[in-house]
Amino acid sequence: MAKDYRLEKRKFVIGGIALTIVLIYLIRLFVLQITTDDYKKNADSNAFLNKIQYPSRGAIYDRNGKLLVFNQPAYDITLVPKEVENLDTLDLCESLGITRAQFLKIMSDMRDRRRNPGYSRYTNQLFMSQLSAEECGVFQEKLFKFPGFYIQRRTIRQYSYNAAAHALGDIGEVSVKDMEADEEGYYIRGDYVGKLGVERSYEKYLRGEKGVEILLRDAHGRIQGRYMDGEYDRPSIPGKNLTLSLDIDLQILGERLLKNKIGSIVAIEPETGEILCLVSSPNYDPHLMIGRQRGKNHLMLQRDKQKPLLNRALMGVYPPGSTFKTAQGLTFLQEGIITEQSPSFPCSRGFHYGRLTVGCHAHGSPLPLIPAIATSCNSYFCWGLFRMFGDRKYGSPQNAITVWKDHMVSQGFGYKLGVDLPGEKRGLIPNAQFYDKAYRGHWNGLTVISISIGQGEILSTPLQIANLGATIANRGHFTTPHIVKEIQDAQLDSIYRHPRNTTIERRHYESVVEGMRAAATGGTCRMLSVMVPELEACGKTGTAQNRGHDHSVFMGFAPMNQPKIAIAVYVENGGWGATYGVPIGALMMEQYMKGKLSPENEFRAEEISNRIILYGNEER
Repeated sequence: MAKDYRLEKRKFVIGGIALTIVLIYLIRLFVLQITTDDYKKNADSNAFLNKIQYPSRGAIYDRNGKLLVFNQPAYDITLVPKEVENLDTLDLCESLGITRAQFLKIMSDMRDRRRNPGYSRYTNQLFMSQLSAEECGVFQEKLFKFPGFYIQRRTIRQYSYNAAAHALGDIGEVSVKDMEADEEGYYIRGDYVGKLGVERSYEKYLRGEKGVEILLRDAHGRIQGRYMDGEYDRPSIPGKNLTLSLDIDLQILGERLLKNKIGSIVAIEPETGEILCLVSSPNYDPHLMIGRQRGKNHLMLQRDKQKPLLNRALMGVYPPGSTFKTAQGLTFLQEGIITEQSPSFPCSRGFHYGRLTVGCHAHGSPLPLIPAIATSCNSYFCWGLFRMFGDRKYGSPQNAITVWKDHMVSQGFGYKLGVDLPGEKRGLIPNAQFYDKAYRGHWNGLTVISISIGQGEILSTPLQIANLGATIANRGHFTTPHIVKEIQDAQLDSIYRHPRNTTIERRHYESVVEGMRAAATGGTCRMLSVMVPELEACGKTGTAQNRGHDHSVFMGFAPMNQPKIAIAVYVENGGWGATYGVPIGALMMEQYMKGKLSPENEFRAEEISNRIILYGNEER
């Protein structure tokens, strides 16, 4: 009888299918019983309830010990989905003041493993957060009606002052992105994390460590007490307190002076690099970013065309204007392009070369370096840059600008300084490649002459301008600016403890300091000598051109020797540097150095505070 090979093959096919089915079941059983912990969670949840003990977040103080940020009690409602039975949703919603639609959305988001990667039917899941004591009290009275629901005590942030919102930052519920970026696996849905400012950059110090309380349950799920009398409980560890370098009184004055204006004020202690104030205007009330209305308020601020959430001190990039001439002068001195006394460059209402003209205001001519800084002569620094980029010792403008750029970078421009706050921008110091691309390799000092006076392609942040003031005050070095002065039981990063030297020799700084002092006694910053004559202040104005009205800029420090404060003021569309920059800088210096304003200067402060600059409704 002949073999039926079709039947023979069919046997193998049927056998293969049967073997595949058996393998699938075995793999599934292995996954369920070995690789996943659902069964373990189920078993454990019947006997135990692991209750997270949240630590108190570290408090934040200013440099004088004034409490800035502290904690106040709040309550979260959690649930174990498996334990929820015969839920009266109408009664629950009425008790919590929410609608049925809101209830359904909460439950849907909770079960969405994309939004809530840690979801399990057997563990505590966040239902609502940040309830006040009054709201929680109403719910607690009815808690017995809602099996599976629990109340978790938490804390939320509270602020002592309506100030320094950009510096302090805020906390909010962790996002999916936060949890994905969390390599330690610390955060679960419903946890709070620093979102902005110090709260974000020092999150690991402030948050502390969560603890756990293991509770024993009977067969009906009722709590019977602590497992093994708490032997396996883990207490929470409170977060570390921070002491900031901010002077809150100085900060409040700065915010007052920039009321109804757009701009920034940054003050630094030159010796240490500690930030004394960090003002960004417009600002916002930090109390808006706490509680259950945080999301709504954040959206409102986000939609504001004047962008109050933008920290202009770190993230606003502007032309530094004439404040940049000090860095230019130092570079020219270091490279031997000029000396303190020579050459004296001419200025007949500006720099003139062929058809090219860069305008300037009326003053004496010709001028050497010190009076050129004092009078903010545009022509002097145009001639200096033209001579440097045309000097044969460099071989080409490309080589000259490379040397120039290295000096500027060493003075803190062109790259992030590394401040201990999120969001810092780098600004722009152009290099040879930048101009080769723009001009196809054919350019010289005249082509880029505007960068000599801090215009053109030059961009910087107010923090960088203040840091330049601190560097000049120190005669050639700076410590990376930072806003945290001390961390409880911990040390600051070494970058905030060791100074960084520039490529400019110390002796050259004395000439620039003299020029800035001359500006204060009889030059463009002479209001310093009127307002704060006893402080021996040094300064440099800036008037940065843009499409609208000029920006008002000021950089200075006081006193001239052994300086205690360096400051930068930037007021968008404020006009001449002497209009807003100088008087605001003088008031801030006096407040910090003396602890209060004189009666005359208090009157000036009130007058400046009441001035309004109209910006229109355009995006800024």
